[in-house]
Amino acid sequence: MPRPEPIKAVRGVRDIMPADRPLWRRAERSAAAVAERFGYEEIVTPIIEPAELIERAGEDSDAFAKELYRFVDRGDRAIALRPEATAGVVRAYFEHNLNQGPQPSRLYLIGPMFRYDRPQKGRYRQFFQLDVEAIGSAGPALDAEVIEIARDWLSTLGLGDLRIELNSIGDHRCRPAYLEELKAYYRPLAENLSAESQRRIEQNPLRLLDSKAEQDQPFKARAPRITDHLCDECSAHWSAVRRLLDAAAIEYVLNPHLVRGLDYYTRTVFEIFPAGAAGQQDALAGGGRYDGLAEAEGWPPTPAVGFASGLDRVTDLMAAGDSSPVAVVVLPEGELDVAASELARICRTAAAVAVDYETRSLESKMRSASKRGARWVVIVNEEEASRRVARLRDMTQREQTEVRWEELPTRLA
Repeated sequence: MPRPEPIKAVRGVRDIMPADRPLWRRAERSAAAVAERFGYEEIVTPIIEPAELIERAGEDSDAFAKELYRFVDRGDRAIALRPEATAGVVRAYFEHNLNQGPQPSRLYLIGPMFRYDRPQKGRYRQFFQLDVEAIGSAGPALDAEVIEIARDWLSTLGLGDLRIELNSIGDHRCRPAYLEELKAYYRPLAENLSAESQRRIEQNPLRLLDSKAEQDQPFKARAPRITDHLCDECSAHWSAVRRLLDAAAIEYVLNPHLVRGLDYYTRTVFEIFPAGAAGQQDALAGGGRYDGLAEAEGWPPTPAVGFASGLDRVTDLMAAGDSSPVAVVVLPEGELDVAASELARICRTAAAVAVDYETRSLESKMRSASKRGARWVVIVNEEEASRRVARLRDMTQREQTEVRWEELPTRLA
């Protein structure tokens, strides 16, 4: 009987291996630390949500529907795997009466999201995001605050050379007149536009400014700018956000083509890119104000602002540095499992320690410890164990000294 093919991972997802986890832990812990420093609290929402909730918060295109992991469960309910966190966080905010507490509610979430996207490097069907949301206040200071959180987090990870792009897209009072002007500008140009942009002229004209099609670029450059058509309230908000960012010494560039395509997005929108990046796919974080989302979900109108950042992309760019989770490896020569275990327990009071229990040569064990990225190795043979001493070797300086067991934590600290 032929041997069955081994079962491998589902296409479009990946395993995050032990060698990579230190970078991920660093990114996750730093995200939590920065968010909590600004007064944000962690929330954990389910990865499954009612499909209707996600679809109300969905994109305008057929692509969104095709990319959504949607299924009917055994109770005949339409369920979706969340493609982003904001819709679920807003649901939880109302469902658990956070709207009755002090406002705004400052919340953050770290976890997996799902999109049935075409798999490629850096884009997976299960991906991970940091999501930061401030719900319950329309103040421009919160817009600047979430941008500062994103900037600070990325900077703590060594990604400080950033480009922050900023725009305002108005609100339900000033945007409709602007959209009519945008349609009037693009209609005579329709036959020169990409097929997707031709469709968007009537269905979602704001997204014309977001087109990446080469043939659309000359027309975008001459399109009317929404910041020239803001109402007094949106104009004041826009000025206040920039003033607050200036006061915080946060550099940014104005991008009149930066938009969001759904009606519930309002006013401030932003994206953050690493230096030298150009395309939207290169963005490390993106967000803005979405004062209309709560109402779109069926809740009372409630202002909110936030951002999301993809950990897959961020960790790819992080400098690995000393990513080894093991600082010390204990290398016993011979059958010394008991002594090696005791040595490891002593050393663990000061550092992360692994023991190489394999019965192989010391030279082979040294090569393995080097591949692990260990800073120190502790070598012990039977005679040394009887005297409770060991050889401590600095793998960086390639220096080795004899040390008493009880002195090891001090030397390793």
